[in-house]
Amino acid sequence: MKTIKYKILVLLSAVVSIVGCEDNLELEPEQSLLPEVVITNPANLQNVLTGIYDEAGQGVSYGGQINLAAELLANDTDLSWNGTFEQPAQLIEKQLTPDNTFVRDYWLNAYEVNNQANIVLANLDVFEDESDRNRVEGEAKFLRALAYFDLARLFGQSYEAGGGNTQLAAPIVLNAILNPADITSPSRDNVEDVYARVIEDLQSAYNLLPDSNGVFADKYAAQALLARVYLQQGNYSGARDAANDVLQNSGHALTATYDGAFNNDGDSSEDIFAWQVTSQDGANLMNTFWAGQDFGGRQGNPDVSINASFFNIFDDPNDDRSQFFYTTSSGTATTKWQSQFANIPFLRVAEMHLIRAESNFRLSTAIGLAPLAEINALRGRSNAVALGAITLQDIIDERKRELAFEGFALHDIKRLQGTVGTLNYDDNSLVMPIPQRERDANPNLMQNPGYGS
Repeated sequence: MKTIKYKILVLLSAVVSIVGCEDNLELEPEQSLLPEVVITNPANLQNVLTGIYDEAGQGVSYGGQINLAAELLANDTDLSWNGTFEQPAQLIEKQLTPDNTFVRDYWLNAYEVNNQANIVLANLDVFEDESDRNRVEGEAKFLRALAYFDLARLFGQSYEAGGGNTQLAAPIVLNAILNPADITSPSRDNVEDVYARVIEDLQSAYNLLPDSNGVFADKYAAQALLARVYLQQGNYSGARDAANDVLQNSGHALTATYDGAFNNDGDSSEDIFAWQVTSQDGANLMNTFWAGQDFGGRQGNPDVSINASFFNIFDDPNDDRSQFFYTTSSGTATTKWQSQFANIPFLRVAEMHLIRAESNFRLSTAIGLAPLAEINALRGRSNAVALGAITLQDIIDERKRELAFEGFALHDIKRLQGTVGTLNYDDNSLVMPIPQRERDANPNLMQNPGYGS
């Protein structure tokens, strides 16, 4: 994704926050257009869409900080934070404050993505070609769904499969804002409604998008994300069928070796969707936070090091994943994020195999592949010994081995109703506070329990 950084002069990027705008609006006239020009020109609107990928892939979000938050909040003893920033330290200590700037930036970036997607969706009639219009609509809905999914997971309690998801998550805002005067002060919607919005957008995106779309989202990216959403809900039949569709029809496949799935300048066969990074564009803060200095990380210690307790999950010393690490002067670092300008895998085929295997096991089905065969296929790719029989815990453990440090840890603990040390999965400290900046601007945003009134 060699993205075009595209800003609208009156939109100003900051307007996309649903609660206000700042004085230093970071104007870039040489790259800017008046909104009336953008929304009446298909080529310009396409460039706005392209820019949404760049927005979502910023370091404050999918370029690194969202994954970091999910791993640090879920950590008990497996990781250490060596960095000097106080904001991530609050994450690993489970002592977040409403003025944490990392938390603030997660929220702001999500609504920047949301508003820019809304602008595209509100102006689809500029496209005369139906296939172009459908593709653009599908991509915008994919990106909007992605933003709301993580708003729900980070700022709301976990989705309960049995119902009762009335806890507050985030405001759903579907109107396009081009002028600061049009900003409203919405209240937070509940977890159930946000998930419903996400699913509706992804189902629509799947039906609108083409089978392939270069490095941008295609129908199978939408379906893969939908499989992830369904799994988080505990909708195992939906998760199984969506993952099976991707595995059977997308044309993507596991890389021949485990290391082939990471540190790639271009998308591998395993990447259903990846955030694109080059030396000129994109952000790979996964490398910044997780790598040693020799591989592009911060000077001195890697910000995140892996402790000995993590390695207890491995049951075979020959498993390549147990050796996918290297030693720095201050501790052990993961090799997953070793390349400074590599793409960041986001939706991998391996995850789809794990979703299908777990869902099939829970439902006593064998759609696509029997769970034991599926798990052994993943283990075989990593040279781990095959299992003769399988339990649900075996599948969960395999998921941990395969997807470690990719931003799944917190969300898996919540959906499996586990614990983080002595904290239950639904502890208030595992839910982010609504940023104080937003509540100062919008009095209708109720704060999460445990963070004051």
